[in-house]
Amino acid sequence: MPQTARARTAHRPRWWAELLLLAVVYGAYSAGRLLARGDVSTAVDHGLAILRIEKAFFLNAEHPLNRLFTSTPALGIPADFAYASLHYLVTPAVLIWIFRRRPAHYRAARAWLMLSTLLGLIGFTLLPTCPPRLLDASYGFVDTMAQYSSYGWWGAEASAPRGLGGMTNQYAAMPSLHVGWAVWCGVLLWRHGKSPLLRILGVVYPLVTVIVVMGTANHYFLDAVAGVAVMGAGALLTAPALRAADRGWTLATGRYAFVARHARLPVPAQAADEASVTGTTPVNSPVKPPIVSDGCETSTGERFPGQRTRTNSSTRTAGGTGAAADDAATAAR
Repeated sequence: MPQTARARTAHRPRWWAELLLLAVVYGAYSAGRLLARGDVSTAVDHGLAILRIEKAFFLNAEHPLNRLFTSTPALGIPADFAYASLHYLVTPAVLIWIFRRRPAHYRAARAWLMLSTLLGLIGFTLLPTCPPRLLDASYGFVDTMAQYSSYGWWGAEASAPRGLGGMTNQYAAMPSLHVGWAVWCGVLLWRHGKSPLLRILGVVYPLVTVIVVMGTANHYFLDAVAGVAVMGAGALLTAPALRAADRGWTLATGRYAFVARHARLPVPAQAADEASVTGTTPVNSPVKPPIVSDGCETSTGERFPGQRTRTNSSTRTAGGTGAAADDAATAAR
């Protein structure tokens, strides 16, 4: 890895630049979700197709979980709160924790999260899917978010605040990024957490999220599987993406240095400080080193007083006094 890449990996980046970058990326993601709205009938068809596949392989665990959450408010209400809020709280909290406590791993963690979210956005666009809660009641699902809406800030339109349902895409069920982001948090907590509590949370949080998204009828089981697959694909793409970014950075900085050398730009302040301390001229500096003998010239064959001429080993052996004879001749002259 180039030295500049190693330096940027080992040191914590500027927090305000990271905050701005994440805000721009999340804004683009939210806008992309809205633009990915497809035809409702197509989304319903996709949802029913997933449900048929699950029933064929006895994977439709969302039915019994949804009935349990619907009949037991002590489970359904906390599950709705968890679905509506935890991914907005836990994901940034883990990202900040990595930023502060494990800065050497932050860049890879952030790239993994962004790449996986981009893949999820592609899934929303190519496969709009109706969640179980929006299917016809004859399919046996109850919208717990609507059932317990009086307990929270959400209405009948997923976890969006009342009156803002138009700002979200309710047919972006495949893949489940609730599950995907929870897996991202769990892996980082398990891998970089030193205390047993953090590692336990790294296992429990993704499992609880899978149960919550199915019990509230917001996702199918296969949506959760797709969320895990998306995070796996993002993890595989992280290293190549970082290498490509490093190569681009190296090329960009190399071109800038080439332009700076040929434009004879001033020496950077850091290099000038180093030169003043060490008494040397920085490498590739446009400032030329001083000429020590500037203004002093000698004619052909003339030497400075006391200067010795170069003699080979045979002359030195035979004469033995060649250097002394030269000095005597110089003094007589």
